[in-house]
Amino acid sequence: MNNDLTLHQRRRSPSAAELASIPWLQVLQAEDQAWVSAQIMVGDALAGDVVCRIGKAPTYWFGVVQGLLKMSADNAQGDSFTYAGLSAGGWFGEGTVIKREPYRYNVQALRPSVVAGLPIESFHRLLEQSIGFNRFVMNQLNERLGQFIAAREIDRMTNPDIRVARSLAALFNPVLFPGVGEVLQITQQELAYLVGLSRQRVNVALQRLVAHGWIRVTYGGVRVLNLNALRSHTLDTP
Repeated sequence: MNNDLTLHQRRRSPSAAELASIPWLQVLQAEDQAWVSAQIMVGDALAGDVVCRIGKAPTYWFGVVQGLLKMSADNAQGDSFTYAGLSAGGWFGEGTVIKREPYRYNVQALRPSVVAGLPIESFHRLLEQSIGFNRFVMNQLNERLGQFIAAREIDRMTNPDIRVARSLAALFNPVLFPGVGEVLQITQQELAYLVGLSRQRVNVALQRLVAHGWIRVTYGGVRVLNLNALRSHTLDTP
């Protein structure tokens, strides 16, 4: 792969396996699947590549085939706020694409990732003619609203252990990220970027979650043992 090319210049046609991993394709009628599959492109993003940039007009609706992205924005004081981590199977930015307005956030790859894109005109054509696609997008918007509300709550939490627990739970949302399964491939440094803590403090939080029996730390990832506990329970920390 030529690292000097932009993500857009590195776009290519998806493989059969990559198409099979796109959740909303499965809800389409066969004739819609056929034409829209030919419209989808994928790009091999490098760590640090910007997929969406504040102020730019959308040209694609994007999804994560493999890897991990971060959706964030800076406030007037120059502080960065993370709206969400975006893991495998997740598609994002449908509200921006529907309104055809410039992005109000940045989306950046935290590691080498495979990002899929559906051209904006193909997206709107599906909205006009596919009931199944409309239902998928409505569910996405509903889950996304809950995700952003939770992100605001997490940002205000002073207990770092609970912040890590809630952030992990968000990445395991089965509606928004159906490709994750039970094991999320994420490093402690990547999780630190998402929650706004040091890698060392994230390590402490993970060990406490392990002690509670809610997660198991595996090589290069995290296995969730009790998703409901991560979402709702509190932790007593010294």
